[in-house]
Amino acid sequence: MKPFIRVTEIWVPNKDGTRLEFHDGLYGQLANFRALSKSMRFGRGEGLPGKAWANQRPVILKNFSETNFQRTEAAEAAGLTCGVAMPVFDGDALTAVLVFFCGDDAEQVGAIELWHNDPSVSLKLALADGYYGNADMFEFNSKRTTFLKGYGLPGRVWKYNKPFIVRDLLDSKAFLRGKEATQIGLNRGIGFPYVLRSGHVWVMTLLSARDTPIARRVEIWVPDERQSALTLQSDDCGQCAEHRSNQARATIGSGEGIIGQVWRNKIPAVCADLSTDRTAAGRSAISAGLNSLVAMPVMDGSSLVAIVAWYS
Repeated sequence: MKPFIRVTEIWVPNKDGTRLEFHDGLYGQLANFRALSKSMRFGRGEGLPGKAWANQRPVILKNFSETNFQRTEAAEAAGLTCGVAMPVFDGDALTAVLVFFCGDDAEQVGAIELWHNDPSVSLKLALADGYYGNADMFEFNSKRTTFLKGYGLPGRVWKYNKPFIVRDLLDSKAFLRGKEATQIGLNRGIGFPYVLRSGHVWVMTLLSARDTPIARRVEIWVPDERQSALTLQSDDCGQCAEHRSNQARATIGSGEGIIGQVWRNKIPAVCADLSTDRTAAGRSAISAGLNSLVAMPVMDGSSLVAIVAWYS
């Protein structure tokens, strides 16, 4: 089982706020790609991270060779096929850009979609961009699909302005293209909201297959009513029943473990060795055979909406 997300990078503004510099990342065995990445810097609008910074929304890179992507040869040698950059803002201030590089092939499928609503033009979300690999018919149908607020995965993310997980696309009423998706092997998804001050709404969705899941486990943590702790709102992990039960009872305070640090700092974080996280949630993940973690804050202005965590 190979995860759809193969590489994760975190880019943060430098001291004077003029460029993005490397902060941390997870690369697995791709040491050469990591070394190349650590040496790079991006201005506003430059490269994949810089474009997400300038646009204030996610950006999808569908083809390395047809852009000015500076790591094309290294990415292709590593089996990477697409990338996405997701900016994190605390109010008007950029705190970081989280970049994912994904991989698929004829047997291993995945899709990345970016949906958009311009309130002056329409009441629906329409596809603005997407990566579908070899799933040509699914791409064709998606380009002709729109969503009202509250309908389908993108519409539910829009309605509640929160990340949303769909564990089974075929059986879920939250995914209106379930039959089409499962015909090509896609069976689960997650969506992220981006609402700009202009009123424009963007929703990023990641769709993956059973053999190429987004990660081995995905969790959504949200602040409780008192804003005193994070609790588990939803998850996707078919093989970690005991861990799922433990997490459902757990709470995470600000600054506690990797996820608590993300809550406090509002900056994404990665952890290559979960044995360093001594919280109850971290110990439970280790006992379930999970090794590494990516955690991303989802913001609404200056307020934390949720933290999405990926485990591998």
